Formats: sequence, C-alpha cells, structure tokens
Amino acid sequence: MKEDLLQYIWQFQYFNNSELVTSSGEPIQVIKTGNYNTNQGADFIDAKIKIGKTTWAGNVELHLNSSDWNVHNHSADSNFNNVILHVVWNNNVLIKDKHGNNLATVELKNRVPKLLLEKYRMLMDSSHFIPCENQLPEVNELTLSNWKQRLVAERLIEKSKNTLAILKETNFHWEETFWWLIAANFGIKVNSDLFQKVARSIPVSILAKHKNSIPQVEALLFGTAGLLVSEFIEKYPLMLKKEFSFYQKKYNLKAVDGELSFLRMRPANFPTIRLAQLAMLIHESEHLFSKIKDATSLKEIKKMLDVSANDYWHYHYIFDETSGYKVKTIGKQMIDNIIINTIIPTLFAYGLNHNEEVYKDKAIKWLEEIAAEKNNITKAFEKLNFLNKNALDSQALIQLKNEYCNKKLCPHCAIGNTLLKRNK
Repeated sequence: MKEDLLQYIWQFQYFNNSELVTSSGEPIQVIKTGNYNTNQGADFIDAKIKIGKTTWAGNVELHLNSSDWNVHNHSADSNFNNVILHVVWNNNVLIKDKHGNNLATVELKNRVPKLLLEKYRMLMDSSHFIPCENQLPEVNELTLSNWKQRLVAERLIEKSKNTLAILKETNFHWEETFWWLIAANFGIKVNSDLFQKVARSIPVSILAKHKNSIPQVEALLFGTAGLLVSEFIEKYPLMLKKEFSFYQKKYNLKAVDGELSFLRMRPANFPTIRLAQLAMLIHESEHLFSKIKDATSLKEIKKMLDVSANDYWHYHYIFDETSGYKVKTIGKQMIDNIIINTIIPTLFAYGLNHNEEVYKDKAIKWLEEIAAEKNNITKAFEKLNFLNKNALDSQALIQLKNEYCNKKLCPHCAIGNTLLKRNK
C-alpha cells in the first residue's frame, strides 16, 4: 500500500462503506469526501462527515499507519487543526489531537476489494515503457482524448511557473522576459543555460539601440558569449571583436562564465550559427512579444521567425574556417520547436497572469495546428497505438510519460484510474 493509492481509494470511495465506524465504534456517513489538497495541510479539504449524530465540516488527513500522525507532529501544526477525520490503512495507535481528545479515525485495510489491490500491484511491478502497457485496450479513446487536454493544460501551467518567475526578475517586463526565454531556446538543450546568461547580460533596451546594425548585434551576442577572445585572421571576426571591445566598456558588459559546447552536435546547431540567427531575428523584429501576442494566426508567427544568419555565415560554421555555401535559415523544425517550447508557454503564461482566456485558448489552438513532435517518447507511444497527430498530442504524451508513468502515479492518471476501478 502507498499513500497515493489510499488517497485514490478515499477520493473515489472505492471501499466497502456499509456499517462504516470509527475506531471507537461511532457510525460514519461520508457526505462529502473533500477536495484533494496540493498545498500545505490535510490531504482533503472542505469535507463533510457525519460522525455519530453530529455532522462535521472540515478536513480529512490520510496515513498508511495512524502513528504517522505523531511521526509528522501534526498536533503541533496549525494546518491540521481542522481535521475532522483521520483515514488510515492500518490503525496501529490511538491518536489524540492538540486538546487531548481522541481523533476520529477509520481503518480501511479490510474494506478495499482485493482485485483493486492486485491491479495496483501489477502496475507498480511493471517494467514496461508505461506500467499499463498490457492493459491499454481496456481504455476508450474518449478517456484518452479528455486526459490529453488535461495533460497539456498541466504542462503549460507548469511551464508558466518558470515564465512568471522570470517575469518577476525582469520587474514585470514581458519583452525582457521573452528575450531571456527565446535566447535559451536558441541554445538548444546543451547550451540553453549559457544562451540565457547572455540574454540576461544584454537588456533589450541595449539591443534596441543597435538592432539596425547586424555587426553590432552580433558583436554584443558573440562577445558576451565569450566567442570573440581568439586571435582571428578574417576581417569579419576581427571587426566584431573590435566592436565588442568598444561596447563592453560603454555598457560595462562581461563575457558570461562557462564555455559553449560544440561536441556531438550537427553543424547547423552550432552555437555560432544559432547566435547569428538570433542576431538576425533581433535585427528584423521590434517588440517581438507584443507582435506575437497580437498575432491572429500561426502563419504570422512562422513568418516572423523565418530568418537566416547574415552572409558571412553562409560560408562558415565557425569563425575563420570557410565551408561550402549554405544559407543558414532557422529551419521549419527549429521554428516549430521555438513555437512549442517558448512562444506557446509564454503566451499561456501571459493569459494566466492577466486572467485573459483568449491568450490561453490561442496557445492551445496553435498547439493543435503544429506538426507532432518526433522523439523517443512519442515514437514509443505511437508503437502502443496512441494518436500523435499534432503538437498537442505530443506535448500531452511527454507530460504523461515524465510526470505520471515514470513516477508510477497511476491512481492520479485518468488511464490508471479507469483500469483500477474496472471490476473493482
């Protein structure tokens, strides 16, 4: 038995509640189980329970053993003052509240169907890609579809926490916040943190002053990223180095700590190329987040992001080393990546922050219009016949795998819930 299963059993009342009594023999009637609480305090709040002849309104706390109440020192915690019922799997010790009164306790271990416990054990013991892999035909498509919508909302809310934390750091400057986030996205995973450090070091107010000059923007970005310290041969990097030396003193800029990685990376993803593309995006746009926020179609967004690095980079992947001619466009896949991982979460966070559903709805709508992501997680789900027809599907599947399947939180998953309660 685990506490998350006990919470599930209580929430959905999956136990024999006939002649339900407390440990002291008083009859219990559950009028309202309460709402699951994700904050501090009891597991379920706003419950209504009739104990004996008295109807109580308050909270319900769950433990595997009643003695856990003392282990966690709940009697000394004001968050647990309003507990009206202690639901336990095993009632191994009498519990008293802070006033010395017996705490109403109910034991469930002999009231839960054995089939439910066996199904739960099978899920917990599973070593498959997802615990319920062998039971999926039992789940209908409507359940999966509704669950995907909730998973995507969860994922966007979770990502919004990071966005809103950065928003506070920027003193609620949305353009600055977006600059930090999109810069990190251009860094791909391996260079993401360092790219954001670069963005944090160069305010959008400075970029705005120099956006009309690509060499100046590149000098600011490459210099702050620590890529202009070498002794160059070609004129272009020599010029950038000279430019950065001037602006470094003017704006008191410092190269960020850390070293950009080029290892095990396709040349198209080299940090030099991504910084050059980021510089061009700055050059060709103004008040970028405001324009994105006001865009009415995904087509507009893709057009804004459809830029290429300047001419020097058509013949280079790194400074001083020429290569065959290739226009260094951001590319369709990278554009989709930026929309999925930066634009849509930031737009959703903006809607949350301003309590405006139109932006949240737009974010969800755009996810449905973008091609599905292809990665190890989505490919594995596709083999199990999960639909993955757009980015909403793929984001839902990633959330499902990372936050539920990997952690084996089956009782909290709509699929696991369906499987556990069937023929309970």
